[in-house]
Amino acid sequence: MSILDSTPPSASQAEDRSAYRAVTLFPVLVLVAGILGYVFAGPISGGAGLITPLLGVIMFGMGLTLTLPDFALVLRRPLPVLLGVGAQYVVMPLVGLLVVTVLRLPDEIAAGVILVGCVPGGTASNVVAYLARADTALSVTMTSVSTLLAPVLTPLLTLWLVGERLPVDGWGMARTIVVIVLVPVVLGLLVRLLLPRLVRRVLPAMPWFSVLVICVVVAIVVSLSADRLVEAGLLVTAAVILHNLLGLGIGYGIGRVTGVGERSARTMAIEVGMQNSGLASGLAATFFTPVAALPGAVFSVWHNLSGATLAGWFRRRDARAAAQPRA
Repeated sequence: MSILDSTPPSASQAEDRSAYRAVTLFPVLVLVAGILGYVFAGPISGGAGLITPLLGVIMFGMGLTLTLPDFALVLRRPLPVLLGVGAQYVVMPLVGLLVVTVLRLPDEIAAGVILVGCVPGGTASNVVAYLARADTALSVTMTSVSTLLAPVLTPLLTLWLVGERLPVDGWGMARTIVVIVLVPVVLGLLVRLLLPRLVRRVLPAMPWFSVLVICVVVAIVVSLSADRLVEAGLLVTAAVILHNLLGLGIGYGIGRVTGVGERSARTMAIEVGMQNSGLASGLAATFFTPVAALPGAVFSVWHNLSGATLAGWFRRRDARAAAQPRA
């Protein structure tokens, strides 16, 4: 879910409500998908082979929403982009390692939590950045750059941080990320360049299409580990909440300390804290175990709830600040 044709600050209240509805309904739909995956684990688990192609479809949809100006921001404002993407690939992997160490998580769950930290930013972050009155254009650029770096950085970080717990096929993971992330994103971008009018017609439906596909992925992931869900559920939820909240807080702190401005600091908080958890689930199910995919599935629900809550808090703070001079 991305607002990638940057919505201007003067957008109407109707657009605002629509974006808010999208980001708040997403976790509800994902939660329902998880429940269906648990209740109907037998038949749904038969779709395990669909996880990889479905992730490719999601990333193609992301590519359709991109434009070349999204990448031009790297040249115009390199500092916040570099800081944000750097924090994305430093803070979240290390925080994931810290969380699994403090909570003493079993290796399978620990691998899934760390992998969530090693994937690029989530596309829902762009909607949350808009709602939080952050820098939406910067959010789009950070998500795009971190996604393009994923074939290199995600396998390397996973190999480094998970390799002592479980075997990691780094080259296999890199090839898979190229196939299901890089190639579909580039193809989507090319289609957007060649057929702009057609793409503009389908863009309004793309967020909801992506949501539905992510829901299918989550349902399959949950079905594959339904027998362990009750046992591992509390541990996974605690780890995911701690991981996400620390990422949001540290990302915002880095933005404030480095002096990039309030709007950019908000963007960094959101980009660092919100991950491409669908990709993490798919990679974990492919290269580790179904249980390792659970953190990504739970993250899909939680980070949208926490992101919407954070956006609401920022907006209320802005409203109080605007009211003070009049008072």
